[in-house]
Amino acid sequence: YQRRVRALQLDSGDYLFTLESILFYFSGSCTQSQEYLVSSNICLNNLNKNIPSKSLFGENESLSLLDMVLWSKLGMSLRVLKAGKSLYSTYPRVGFWFDKVSNHELVAAASKELGCIPPKVVLAKETVKTAQKEIKPVSKVNNKNVVSKKPATDAVENFLQTAVTEVQKKAAIKKWNEGYSIGEILDHEEHPKRPIPGKKNNLITSALPYVNNVPHLGNIIGAVLSADCFARYCRLKNENTLYICGTDEYGTATETKALAEGLTPQQICDKYNAIHREVYSWFNISFDYFGRTTTKQQTEIAQDIFWKLHNNGYTVAQTVEQLYCLYCSKFLADRFVEGTCPLCEYEDARGDQCDKCSKLINPVELKNPRCKVCSKSPEVKTSRHLFLDLPKLEDRIKKFTDERDAMKTYNTTTISITNSWIKTGLKPRCITRDLKWGTPVPHKDYNDKVFYVWFDAPIGYISITANYMKDWELWWKNPENVTLHQFMAKDNVPFHSVVFPASLMATGDNWTLVKTLDGIDWLQYEGTKFSKSRGTGVFGDQAVQTGIPCDIFRCYLLLNRPETSDTNFTWDSLAQTNNNILLNNLGNFVLRALTFCKNSFGAKIGKITLNCDDEHFIALVNGHLATYFKNFEDRMMSRAFESVFAISKIGNQYLQYNAPWVLTKGSDAEKQRAGSVISVATNVAALLSVIISPFMPTMSKVLQEQLNMPDDKKLFTENFVPLLKPGHTIGMPFPLFSKMEEASVASFKARFGGQDSSSTAAPAVDAETLQKQIEKQGNKVRELKASKASPETIKSEVAILLDLKSKLPPELQQKPAKGGKGKQSGKPEPKQQPKVQNPPKPKVEITPEIAALQSQIDAQGTKVRELKGSGAEKSVIDAEVKVLLDLKAKLPEELRPQPSGKKGKKKK
Repeated sequence: YQRRVRALQLDSGDYLFTLESILFYFSGSCTQSQEYLVSSNICLNNLNKNIPSKSLFGENESLSLLDMVLWSKLGMSLRVLKAGKSLYSTYPRVGFWFDKVSNHELVAAASKELGCIPPKVVLAKETVKTAQKEIKPVSKVNNKNVVSKKPATDAVENFLQTAVTEVQKKAAIKKWNEGYSIGEILDHEEHPKRPIPGKKNNLITSALPYVNNVPHLGNIIGAVLSADCFARYCRLKNENTLYICGTDEYGTATETKALAEGLTPQQICDKYNAIHREVYSWFNISFDYFGRTTTKQQTEIAQDIFWKLHNNGYTVAQTVEQLYCLYCSKFLADRFVEGTCPLCEYEDARGDQCDKCSKLINPVELKNPRCKVCSKSPEVKTSRHLFLDLPKLEDRIKKFTDERDAMKTYNTTTISITNSWIKTGLKPRCITRDLKWGTPVPHKDYNDKVFYVWFDAPIGYISITANYMKDWELWWKNPENVTLHQFMAKDNVPFHSVVFPASLMATGDNWTLVKTLDGIDWLQYEGTKFSKSRGTGVFGDQAVQTGIPCDIFRCYLLLNRPETSDTNFTWDSLAQTNNNILLNNLGNFVLRALTFCKNSFGAKIGKITLNCDDEHFIALVNGHLATYFKNFEDRMMSRAFESVFAISKIGNQYLQYNAPWVLTKGSDAEKQRAGSVISVATNVAALLSVIISPFMPTMSKVLQEQLNMPDDKKLFTENFVPLLKPGHTIGMPFPLFSKMEEASVASFKARFGGQDSSSTAAPAVDAETLQKQIEKQGNKVRELKASKASPETIKSEVAILLDLKSKLPPELQQKPAKGGKGKQSGKPEPKQQPKVQNPPKPKVEITPEIAALQSQIDAQGTKVRELKGSGAEKSVIDAEVKVLLDLKAKLPEELRPQPSGKKGKKKK
């Protein structure tokens, strides 16, 4: 309901509200404690700031009604408080004005007659001037609606209401005055990277993705994106960092995929390795080297590790029962057999795991087993295999795990899973398989077998590094100078926390063993599992087609990273993250700060003069920065990301509280204060451009271009310091983000909901409503183009527009004419000629040199796309495109991308 309050209309036409009226409007009662009214430092700051110059007196120095009402109210309040004199010196403008009113001859005479002596200290929550100009009650006065202009008081007060100690404030200002200092900056683009003595050297790996599929969003956040975020963080700390990954290409998963697609295992590896590269390139994953496990180095290093641990007595031979297919004449390794799960009765369980209950099983435990190749029933036979003797290594693994638990370098999930293995006693682990596609076992008694993937695959980190650089042992046999960080989903944990370190320990060599191991839970899709076959969820190749910028996906996935329990991807929460957190919080703040700097101060940073409110604000920012760094060191990236938005939130409050748009219309001193506020806010935007970089690298670069950030100021500092000095000129600001509409959300839900999505999909939209949505979206695209928004933002909105248009009935869809823009040519369309199929390309061996070249091409392609997306100058883009084309020209002809065959029209 509308609260009606009493107001006094002055001769000027303005309205004057009493303090009781203001209280009644906001609380419904005028009986709130006077102590609350006058005890807040925030309110005293407000009052001290809102009194212009030294007085509310007019030019003729006569008392006004405004002076008297405010003076009377404050005098009464201070009597209730019995406030001490110490606060008077902190707020001189208030004190000067209050004493001036008190000493006026009329006031002094009235005070003497009433027998009251005004106190010398003034504290107040709101000034009448604030009420007169800014509060927003609605009332009928002389049949006119009275609406004021004050912003929400919550936004004004929040950042100052957060406690900051004097020690924190002094420390923050000390660092602010010391300024930016980072020392020698490392070149993270120089390759190959080697450990640097005396520096922090980080070796980072993410779990090698299987080469037999396209990664979905859960796979991406589970390993490569988490590791990428941490690697970017380490580089921004100016730490020497090497991030290694690649595709895991051996094992039954590859063989079964090859059978399904009618290809050889090597062809499957080549096909899906390229798909993985493309997906990770689009997601801006900053590998230093992305390789594969089907290499000569993998064979050499894996066999060397085997011989050392075997000769040291850490293998045992055992006879095991396996399923054997008489028709295919071979033993059926886990994924070559299917049947009924013995635990949940699911009829299509695999020989290694049941997809329904997620329990691990052995092939011989399946009920009604059948060969995946011929569907015949196999029989049980025995086969002799080699096992890693984990019981002999159990004490060393337990001590190793306890040390990391004490250091808190294993996250909770990792410790829990590892201890569950140790608690029940480590068992010998089979390291061989009856397969053809894998690293051959070099032992003469087992030369018909290959190494089991969970022994072989982690060695891939080492062999991929060996493909990257010849002296790979500088990283992998250097525990004194190198820290190994590993990222993966929780199902991979025991093979990295037990099997892999145990295998390396057993060799007797001085290996770099894992120090921080981050195993995280699952990301689900709308409450269910991702499934390519059922069309459920977003996969990497599909994310590209949505038109949503990759940084929006990165932001959402990292904010919802399943660090302590499973999380859920939903389109509704993605839209809320985009609209509320990115657009309304972060994007709103930086656009306000930069636009105001551009329009009101000629795009220049001015002189910054800090007052007590600024010091409080800077100390708060430093507190959030400390939380940011602490959470990153603990690999709690979602929590670190929250600190980014906490800073942009109080940045918005800082602007709202200081209201520079009001100050610029005041005295010279107030204009100078406005310039100081905007310069502080623009420096907050500069800080944000750095700390968002691990999460949203593209948006970070776009914002830094808008700020015209110096290259030597783009690394972390532990404290908020002025990155942009007085006189620095910023560039042209434009919106970083755009709104995600409900129509788009509904469209994505239906598109990625899977085969049963019809029951939960949004109802069909009629043509008339759809045309209205298209018109609205079209206007939005045109406005973005007119406002020179970022190309990436425009591209995402155009994709939404095209998606809406595609849903129109065929008769309403506009078809481009052959003869010109929008005109029918009147001529019948010629028959389309059948496309000529290109002959299959001859197979080319992917040597380490070619793999390295492909990595360079991927990196250069990403660079070109970023430049185009950021609206860089054409000359800059052309130069980088030339570098890209030169790199592609070095590829063997069979591997070069073929031209599409389309030619542009020649000008007549």
